[in-house]
Amino acid sequence: MFTTPRILAFSLLATLAAALPATDKRAPKLHEFDEHEALSVVRQATAAPVYTACSVPNTVAITFDDGPYTWNTEIVNTLAQYNAKATFFVNGNNYECIYTPENEQRLKTAAAAGHQIASHTWAHLDWTTISKDKLASEMTLTDTALVKILGVKPAFVRPPYGKYNAASQEVAAANGQSIVIWDFDSGDSVGESATKSEADYQTIANQHPASILTLNHETYEGTAHKVLPYALQVLQAKGYSFVTVAECLGGQNPYLSATTPAVRDATWAC
Repeated sequence: MFTTPRILAFSLLATLAAALPATDKRAPKLHEFDEHEALSVVRQATAAPVYTACSVPNTVAITFDDGPYTWNTEIVNTLAQYNAKATFFVNGNNYECIYTPENEQRLKTAAAAGHQIASHTWAHLDWTTISKDKLASEMTLTDTALVKILGVKPAFVRPPYGKYNAASQEVAAANGQSIVIWDFDSGDSVGESATKSEADYQTIANQHPASILTLNHETYEGTAHKVLPYALQVLQAKGYSFVTVAECLGGQNPYLSATTPAVRDATWAC
């Protein structure tokens, strides 16, 4: 039976097949795919890419979730001492409303210093527990706020709790965004002390992997005042360069679009 999904799947498969370069190896004919296989190929083709590690050797991407928050500008100032760039995955309405004058200034200060601003979606909801329409709204609300405040729509998004599924990958792809996870967790959000987080950073520095994509949270004072300067010191001593996520992935564009920031009005509210 040729169901609508199957027809769409075969249509996309035909398009993909036509775009593939010729090879000596025989490719399967379209009629050889059953409906499940066809839909599987389509899902893979329409899913957002997921990055769990950097691809550029000798780089560290320091990332912060859940802001903008109280210690954001202090973090920016500490990063400057080490000539380090970082990436801030921000929420719209989590710890604080993104539209407050204080958070507007924090974001503008971070962006002006060359740090990447990315999306952590609006209210820090678990993507795997909400509908695709709700997730699309969570993404759009955050993107809209960043366009108003900074004039940019981020090209990268991080799912709260690092949780995503095939449906949420499709929503991210439809929004034009790539998903970013991490390969090193400082542990601050699960209750690790600053001392333990420092020890974890020392361990990963000693292991000296080719690259590191870190997870930190700007909403913890210990992270801002103790862990960050320690991490920068021990990683810099190992010869790493501190870059944004877009840079550590080979110099991708951090933003899907850029325009003039908006003027504050009544819509700047959570």
